Amino acid sequence: MSSRLFVVNQSFPRRILSFSASPAGQVSVSGICASLGLPCLICFLCLCLLLGPAARAESSPASAQQGPASRKLASAAQTNAGPAVAENAVKPGESLTPDPALAPARLFLQQGMLGEAERAIRNYFEAHADSADAHFLLGFILFREVSAKWLETGEKDSEALRYNSGDLSGSLVAYRDAKVKESLAEFTAGAKYHVPNAFDLKIVALDYILLKDYIDADHWLTRSLQWDPRDAQAWYYLGRTKYSESQFPQAIEAFAQCLKLEPRNIQAENNVGLSYEALGQRDQAIQAFKNAIAWDVQNPATDPEPFIELAHLYLNQNQPEKAVPYLSESIAIFPRVSKAHETLGKAYSLLHRLPEAQAELEKAVALEPERASLHCMLGQIYRQEGMVPEAKAEFDRCTALQQTQSANPAATE
Repeated sequence: MSSRLFVVNQSFPRRILSFSASPAGQVSVSGICASLGLPCLICFLCLCLLLGPAARAESSPASAQQGPASRKLASAAQTNAGPAVAENAVKPGESLTPDPALAPARLFLQQGMLGEAERAIRNYFEAHADSADAHFLLGFILFREVSAKWLETGEKDSEALRYNSGDLSGSLVAYRDAKVKESLAEFTAGAKYHVPNAFDLKIVALDYILLKDYIDADHWLTRSLQWDPRDAQAWYYLGRTKYSESQFPQAIEAFAQCLKLEPRNIQAENNVGLSYEALGQRDQAIQAFKNAIAWDVQNPATDPEPFIELAHLYLNQNQPEKAVPYLSESIAIFPRVSKAHETLGKAYSLLHRLPEAQAELEKAVALEPERASLHCMLGQIYRQEGMVPEAKAEFDRCTALQQTQSANPAATE
């Protein structure tokens, strides 16, 4: 066992096989940061795994082509993470028969009873502290608990939870960071006894994404894909990570790999568009967004983001008249997405249709009342319309929110 771990470490000399959390947030997110927004990722964790606009773990061609060994993890750690995730990983040289003593924890996990699953694993540790499988399983359970907490907070409005980009409360940030660091600690502990598999390394990478540590996320996603290159979900998140690192050509390559495995993946094609836009290749970006929209309208699980992103590109080209139809269609799909109302408000403002701009920005503010920028934009519209008291109230609210967030940056994200 130790020799196998030594070989893995030799292959990647820059990092030992340790997943302890390193300082996060050191890499700035360029371009449209909402494309790797934490709300999207966390919803994915539950609706898949980070679901919604982030990604969906659907069956990939790998599922049909892999043998019994590849299905081992399905009994260990899955319900909501999707067939592709469940079937994608087996540890080198590991027995195909899981420890029956871990069955209660697995069952609780499959039923979404995460607290019970965590307690079952911790009880198992009393006699099996050196079980790599138990440590890795607990790492995954802790990771899943982040999504459970998130959905518990926003369960009454899942649409707004998935797509709006408002700040996280301080308590949610603290909870998320604590759970993610616990999860990483469990993977580190398990790695002392057995080499993690491709699925384990992918969860490690997603932990780092939640901590906004994109350098480490990139490293472990790359390692995971070396062991399982047919994991479309891992390619997707590698692309998003590359985008966050401003490595846009590499992001496009990763999304292309995802699309080879999952043709017509709307989120992947949408992110291809974002990457081309970041490179200034607007024709290619427009085509990618239009591809995603064409696939979207044929899909019962429609997604407003390609519509919004194409409209955003047209606004950047000073073509608001082209943006309006796409934004209107987006709002028809999901009326409670603040970003769509905000962008439509901007388009109407550029077209000097101030009453309509006012109506859209008021809807955006109602959906995300803690976003200072929305109050500032609405105040500008009120001022142009001669609504002085209303404008003053919005500017005052904007200033107050900015001061609060500046004074306590750790309380929100």
